[in-house]
Amino acid sequence: MDDHQVVIYLAAMAAGGLLGRLAPAAGPGLEHAVNPVLGALLFVTFLQVPAAELLRSLRDGRFLAAALVVNFVVVPLVVAAMFTFLPADQAVRLGVLLVLLCPCVDYVIVFCGLAGGSGRRLLAATPLLLVAQMLLLPGFLYVFTGSGLADVVEPGPFLEAFLVLIVVPLAVAWALQAWASRRTAGRRVSDAATTAMVPLMAATLLTVVASQIPKLGDSLADVVAVLPFYAAFLVVMAFAGKAVARLFRLGTGAARAIVFTGATRNSLVVLPLALALPDTFAVAAVVVVSQTLVEVLGMVAYVRLVPRLLPAG
Repeated sequence: MDDHQVVIYLAAMAAGGLLGRLAPAAGPGLEHAVNPVLGALLFVTFLQVPAAELLRSLRDGRFLAAALVVNFVVVPLVVAAMFTFLPADQAVRLGVLLVLLCPCVDYVIVFCGLAGGSGRRLLAATPLLLVAQMLLLPGFLYVFTGSGLADVVEPGPFLEAFLVLIVVPLAVAWALQAWASRRTAGRRVSDAATTAMVPLMAATLLTVVASQIPKLGDSLADVVAVLPFYAAFLVVMAFAGKAVARLFRLGTGAARAIVFTGATRNSLVVLPLALALPDTFAVAAVVVVSQTLVEVLGMVAYVRLVPRLLPAG
């Protein structure tokens, strides 16, 4: 499944879109299934974010500084440059902001390794990247949307989604990591849970797309309109990541890892926040998920092109 995950994800999204179009009445029922499936997926995702590596990541100063600069300085500047050209729909813009401002913490490591990048360094940095994005995201959203954000985001559902679908799965995953480090039984449970990553992600993509498509109405054109922005983001971040890696004088493996962390985004971790928005902002969730469509195709290209952009030696 890992070898064919790109095809599996694309097929799941296509099936979800078809189901949403042909059976819109199933949307409300499928919507009730989103949170359980998403919660399970995020638990498995966080299980691969090693809490024990947090202190080790702090010792790798240059790499960590480069990862923080590319994700929380360069990426917001790139997003700001494209922001005014996005569709005017506020829900579409909010969805783009949610997904592009948060770096990926899961399958980026797989693709980075396939391209000869330092997956170990990136894995060690993931806990800090996850914590940093959750702390910085509210401030970034306020900078881009201004005080109008308070009129859109109801604190109750937003905080509930953050607690139930992000904090709780993260805490349980790190508790299981601690158990797995001490007991064979815990390691077996952890290994078994990790194998569910690809099918759970496929199930989540299918369920979210099928449940949200009936809500789109006339907004589908706006969703399609943001796809070129996601593609442009991948192109720009390849060269921006290379520039940051050179600035910090990183070796080839570490430099490739910086390119990957700057380009890949955290769509499924911020998805609960998009789903917590009012129904009038339902398009935001589809905008978030649509980024995955572009990104998985982009990662196939990255695996081939990044080694040429940053050749060994």
